[in-house]
Order: sequence, then structure tokens, then C-alpha cells
Amino acid sequence: MTGRGGWVDPYAGMPGRRLFIAVPLPAEAVEAVAGVVDSVRAMPLPNGSRDVRWVRLDGLHLTLRFLGPTPEDRIGQTSAAMASVAARTSPSMGQLAGSGVFPPSGRPRTLWIGVVDGAAALGQMSRDLAFALESAGWPPDGRPFRAHLTLARSDGIAAGSLVADRLAAALGEQTIPFRIESLVLYESVTGGGPARYLPVSAAPLGDER
Repeated sequence: MTGRGGWVDPYAGMPGRRLFIAVPLPAEAVEAVAGVVDSVRAMPLPNGSRDVRWVRLDGLHLTLRFLGPTPEDRIGQTSAAMASVAARTSPSMGQLAGSGVFPPSGRPRTLWIGVVDGAAALGQMSRDLAFALESAGWPPDGRPFRAHLTLARSDGIAAGSLVADRLAAALGEQTIPFRIESLVLYESVTGGGPARYLPVSAAPLGDER
């Protein structure tokens, strides 16, 4: 399916719910990020330029593992694998700071804010999830994990670099603290604007009941 601005959804038409596992960003951190994004979006673009596709700010999260289209009968064991990792992981603090793009050269396709404190804890959870999910029947991911908060997708448009520079300037030296306290299995629902991220199941960290 081709979306706004020629964007192609590679999973369109595939059966199952499109799932991923992430750490949700607490409300205070969401508010701080939203302030940065709002200041960037308020700046006019050159005539005829298309804006980047900003994510919904009511569902900001740090993705640990993208699963993709998932049959209904696999969701229970996937949630259980996630909960097993959460139960043996202690809550901790993190900090957002700095911004960047993927890929790092040429026209950017993704704009993000980085994770300075807490990146090691997120990386360990990502590795623990990989083992738990393999035991639940998921194949290895194979992609390296890099902790970051995705804010927009620019799909190589001409204004992508300009918006990325504005994001870096708006963020400046600001740091945004956040607490890492749960894992959530989300469903990504597309259509009618930016994707919505709906919680399927959640597991608090350190809850070994």
C-alpha cells in the first residue's frame, strides 16, 4: 500500500497484528519532547517543501524489538516471553539528549533523539528479549540495537535535512530524564494519519509475582 507522499507500507496485506515491544516514555518526558517538536513544527518550510511525517506524540516509546505481523495464536506466548524479561529486570533511570538521523549521510529517512543515560540498560533488555523470544519460537532479529526515540520519518524528502538541523537546534543542550519501568507489547495501527500504537499487554519491571 502506498501512503502519503509515496510512502510504501511493506507489511500491507500481510495477515496478523503488527506488533513490537517497547519501553513507554512517561508523561513528563513526553511533555518535554512535545515542546521541542512543537517549536520545530512552528517554523515555516520553504515554499513547495513537504514536511516530514511526525509520529504521534501521545504514544512515544523506545522500541526494543519489532515483531511485525503476528498471528493471534502467538500473542499469548509472546506476551509471556516479554513478561519473563520484565520480571527479572529492575527499574532504572534514563536520559534523552542530542538528535540525529538515519542514515547518517545523504538524505535522512528517520529523525530521532538519542539516549545517553540508560542506553546500556535498554541494550541488555533487548538482548534478554532476543533470547526469550527465540524460546517462544521467534527467529533471531539480526539487526543491531541502538537506543533512540524516533520522532519523524522523512523518506528522503528534500526538506528532511533542514528539519533535522532545526530539531538539533531546538533540542540544544537540553536533557530529558525518564524512568524505565515497564515493557509493553504494542500493536501499530496504520491508516488515517500517523500510526497509532495500542497496548496489547504490559509488564512492570521487577514484578516477579
